[in-house]
Formats: sequence, structure tokens, C-alpha cells
Amino acid sequence: MHKNVFVRAAAVASSLALLVSVAACGDNATSDNGSSAASSSSSVNISGEFAGAGASSQKSAVDAWIAGFQQQYPDAQIAYDPSGSGAGVNSFLQGNALWAGSDASLSDDQVSQSSSRCANGTTAFDIPVYISPIAIVYNLSDAGFNGSDKHIQMSADTVAKIFDGKITKWNDDAIKAENPGVDLPDLAITPVYRSDKSGTTKNFQNYLSQAAPNSWSYEPGENWPGSAGQGASGTSGVISTVKQAQGTIGYADASQAGELGTVAVKVGDEYVPYSAEAAAKVVDASPQDTSAKGDNRVVIKIDHATTAEGAYPVVLVSYDVACPAYEKASDAQFVKQWLTYVVSEDGQKTAADNAGSAPMSDTLRQKVLASINNIKTE
Repeated sequence: MHKNVFVRAAAVASSLALLVSVAACGDNATSDNGSSAASSSSSVNISGEFAGAGASSQKSAVDAWIAGFQQQYPDAQIAYDPSGSGAGVNSFLQGNALWAGSDASLSDDQVSQSSSRCANGTTAFDIPVYISPIAIVYNLSDAGFNGSDKHIQMSADTVAKIFDGKITKWNDDAIKAENPGVDLPDLAITPVYRSDKSGTTKNFQNYLSQAAPNSWSYEPGENWPGSAGQGASGTSGVISTVKQAQGTIGYADASQAGELGTVAVKVGDEYVPYSAEAAAKVVDASPQDTSAKGDNRVVIKIDHATTAEGAYPVVLVSYDVACPAYEKASDAQFVKQWLTYVVSEDGQKTAADNAGSAPMSDTLRQKVLASINNIKTE
């Protein structure tokens, strides 16, 4: 591992004002309101170089988390490679990363493989740490439709047909019917999809297959199944490609949407633009997936076909993947403190302020902390 990849993240002013050092006894401190925060640097000594890898959707949040964590543990040098969910999980399984970020929960095969990565005969677990809407972004700046407050309305069927290459013009009758009175340009549509293995891709396809089953026939997975449009690597690659040409449309973590236009998706009888609050409504109403095999796992079964008022169903729950036991006690201690901070109220608020994510509910936090607390540090 090269030393030059370990850089201290610059603290973001808006988040640092919110960070509070929490004194603790033992591994974790629990506040009066039931949330948990990383223990103070006086109770646990964490120093050294620690590497994670995975979902590019988490990058803005991870940068802010690193800055916050290092306020308490200045001797911890943390690197995160936003290589994508698939690459990050592979890096973790191969022992090149202490934890992985993934926009898809672990497969049964990955859980089995992790027995050779985790110590003491244990297998890896995944817990939700980052809840965010997936924005369907487009570039129609020449027609005046770009901007964070600009939204073209589309049903799930329309979105599915666009990304499957069945709707090829912005002024197609299907799009015009959903946007009465809007002067849509006579311009070709170029879908932009993730060319790398991506949990965002799987979540986006989950939405298409659940909300538009008659228009999206592909089995959801981390690889893009169609041939229409143009591929780009990573969240930043999709955003960059959409920005470069008129008529493009893509999907990406909403924190990266910037000044591109975004689709307001049809939910029931209304069209809902993305927001953290609208995404949180879907997650809070979704059950835990009890079919997930393995100990300590907390996997959410998202209802992408919801018709709940004000809900935005194109949403991802991004997980952190870790071991209940590591060969080195120092690695286990870091991972336990890191994850505890990430899911704490401070950590979730820091992510919300810097990445636009939706803070997890207290109910979900308690389930997640129960898994984190099972990490053995001795």
C-alpha cells in the first residue's frame, strides 16, 4: 500500500461546527437519546493507516466523515478509494481494504467467500450507512431545462423505455403527454449508464423492474444489461459524460447532480422530484430483508414501486461491509470506532450536510449499532 494515497481530508466548515467530542468508557459511548458516537481519543488510541474502498456514491460523505473522525483521532490516516461497489467488495475480500462501501448488499457467495478474509471463522456483515436518492440527470441547457430547480416529469415506464433505447427523442409523444405546455426540444436522447460494476446500477434497475415491469425486462444486477447509449465509469464519469453533450440522460447519486436538470418521477398521481426527505420516506417504510444469510447483517428491502404520497422511490441504501473479527486488534478497533461514528447522529448529520443524504432513523440506528458492537477488539 503506497503511503501517498493516505491524505487527510480537508474539514468542511459546515460540518465541523456540528462535530462534538464525546467522552466514553470502553469501546462505544451511548448518548441520552439512544444514539451512539465514537469514543473520545482519551479512552481509545487509534493511530496508523487504514484503507477502505468501494461505492463512489459515498465519496462526498466519506470525505466529510474522515474530517470528523480525525477531529477525535488525529493520528488515524484514512484513505477511501471510490472504485465502485463491485471493485470495493473484491478489494475487501482480498484483504486490501479493511471495509468496503457498497450500494448493493452482499450476495450469498460473497458472504461465503468472506470466511477466508475475516478472522476466527466469522463471515462479513453489511449495514446501511448512507441513504440517498438516485437522481435521473439530464443535460438540456441549450433548451433552458438545466438547473437544480428544473424538472421534466416522467413515469417509470417512460424512464425504462428511454434507457432501453425505445424512446429516442426528447419531444416523443410519451414525454410530451407527461409535460403538457412544455416546449420540449426535437433532440436525440443519449442514455448514459455505468460501465463498471455498480450497486447504483442495481438499485436503479430495481426501481425500473419493480415500478415498470412491463417496460423493463432485464434482471437487476450490478452490470448494465442494455446496449443503448454510452457507458461511463463511476459516478463522476456519468456526471461528466452527461455534462459534455446536449440531450444526454443518466443516473447518479443525487449529491453529484449539481446544476443538471433532474427528472420528477411519477408516484401515484403526482410527480415527485428527488429530495433526502422523499427518499427517507421510502426507506423508513421498507422492511428488513430477513432472507439475507449470515450473522449481524442488516439489509433493507426497498419498495421501489411505492405509491406513498411524497415518496421518491429511486433510492439507494449504501452499505458498509466489515468483519466481526480481524487478525489485528488495531484493525478491529478502528473499524468499530469508525462505523460507530459513521452511523451516529453526528456522523449522519455530517453526511446530510455535505452530501445531501437522508439521516437514518433512530430505530434503524439501534439495529445497526447492535451489529457494530459485535466486532471483537481483543
